[in-house]
Amino acid sequence: MQTYIDILPKVEQALKDNKPVVALESTIISHGMPWPENFAMAKKVEAIIEKEGAVPATIAILDGRIKVGLNAEMLRRLAKDEAVIKASKRDIAYLLANKKNGATTVSGTTLIAALAGIKVFATGGIGGVHRAAEKTFDISRDLQELAVSQIAVVCAGVKSILDIPKTLEYLETSGVTVLGYQTDTMPEFYTCSGEFPLDYRVDTPEELAGIMHATWSLGLETGLVIANPVPKKASLDKTYIDDIIKNALKAADKAGITGKAITPYLLGEIKQMTKGASLEANLALVYNNALLAAHVAKAYAKNNL
Repeated sequence: MQTYIDILPKVEQALKDNKPVVALESTIISHGMPWPENFAMAKKVEAIIEKEGAVPATIAILDGRIKVGLNAEMLRRLAKDEAVIKASKRDIAYLLANKKNGATTVSGTTLIAALAGIKVFATGGIGGVHRAAEKTFDISRDLQELAVSQIAVVCAGVKSILDIPKTLEYLETSGVTVLGYQTDTMPEFYTCSGEFPLDYRVDTPEELAGIMHATWSLGLETGLVIANPVPKKASLDKTYIDDIIKNALKAADKAGITGKAITPYLLGEIKQMTKGASLEANLALVYNNALLAAHVAKAYAKNNL
């Protein structure tokens, strides 16, 4: 791994000492929010994790090197670089060979975090089966990567621009356990309550850590999704945001937006249509997920002694 991967010293030491580490994606920095809000968000997420006694490890590709853990200057560079490439599994080798910069998606971060031995990953929302996937075959790589990686991903559910029930079916088929944290239904990203029931509810980080330990002690090469609802005070009205999403999808279809460009485009349209309310909800859920991920990482490290 040393041929391509640089691990920040404090992250490497924490892993050696079985200290809690939380992986963080970088696409949310480069493609999810504009400068300078993205830089402020990235620093705050890391600060939340550090305050709880865990070590943050933001993952990205810079100058053809995989970085597990970024210093402040690396974060700033990533936040300001408008040409950084959105990096999923298929993109990583190209970026390394050509000395380019990449911001890792959920799937790219999952893959790299698992290689580094990190067991907990905090993000906003995971990708999934896109609406009308029966026509487009557009299904996020996130789901396949979760099916083969020993990592627990703390998220606010599936991005609500996607087909949530089909995504849950795909995860079930792939053997990925979905756990509702203090909820009986799948959170819908911008909305704390959902209409799709989950099989398992877990109410403490210690319970989550126990399930993680049991899964991987059996040698099962699979991840877990920890669905953590957006805080109620930041939750948007479901009917309101559903109408906004439908309009954004129509705009994307009219503009011919497809592939890896679709999610950043839709998030931008939704932000504009909600006059920034969606961005505030997005920030709240990201911070909330970072907090829970730190607690889960601490509980898992203690359980794994």
